[in-house]
Amino acid sequence: MNSQIIEIPATQWQLPATQNKWINALEQGKVLYFPQLPFTLTADERSLLTPKVLEEKVRNISLANHHELKGAAGDKQTQKLLKNMLQRYRSHSEQLIHSLLPKYQGALREAPTSYRPKAVEARKQSWRADDRRMHVDSFPSRPNHGERILRVFSNINPAGVPRVWRVGEPFADMVKTMLPRAKPYVRWQAKALHKLGITKSLRSEYDHLMLQLHDNMKADMDYQTSAPQVTMPFAAGSAWVCFSDHALHGVESGQYMLEQTFHIAPEDQYDPNISPLAHLNTVMQRQLV
Repeated sequence: MNSQIIEIPATQWQLPATQNKWINALEQGKVLYFPQLPFTLTADERSLLTPKVLEEKVRNISLANHHELKGAAGDKQTQKLLKNMLQRYRSHSEQLIHSLLPKYQGALREAPTSYRPKAVEARKQSWRADDRRMHVDSFPSRPNHGERILRVFSNINPAGVPRVWRVGEPFADMVKTMLPRAKPYVRWQAKALHKLGITKSLRSEYDHLMLQLHDNMKADMDYQTSAPQVTMPFAAGSAWVCFSDHALHGVESGQYMLEQTFHIAPEDQYDPNISPLAHLNTVMQRQLV
């Protein structure tokens, strides 16, 4: 398996220049790793490095585009610090993506910014929601009709503990194994899910197949252990970027991570022919959206 992780020696969030090989690797489903790109907290923000800032029974704290903070516990000062930290992280992530992928400017749609202060190992989840298992991102209630999921991650662990991922084989190789197991798409069922409010929009055949790939990977423990993969410890003080709908990944351990999500239509990429939607259209020999 060719390396699925590309290391980039950047030390500033505003890259002085980008390279076509980085762009090509990212759009092909590889992970770009910036080992010397820390997101530095202020002295006051360091008080946020505790799971106590997280409300009970939630996985992360998020800041929506309209500045609504969700999932946060604590007094007004704590909430203000969290907002400011997440706003700064959003700004840093924008600088990185705009300088790395200048063609994307004007085409990106921002999603909420999140902070994950809880240790991965402490989570108690169903197998379907367990992100320690390798998967590609696909969300049951939020069909995206082929829109890409681009994410910027930062490990801000104060004790130097890495965020450990498993990064799997190329998407196309996984599809050969998992797609034959997929249940067929039934349009009336998709319409019923939308009418009942279970999905926020009509689930397309693409969204159905991506959910099937997601679930089939997570359910197959033999695949989880024996499929081609590498264990990658993302160091404290580092950042990494990937299309999480394309790069197979699972998080084994770690605590204190920031994450920013962007969305972009496949036709706005540098190469519109490289995306999960384009690949599945080819394999299924029809348009899935």
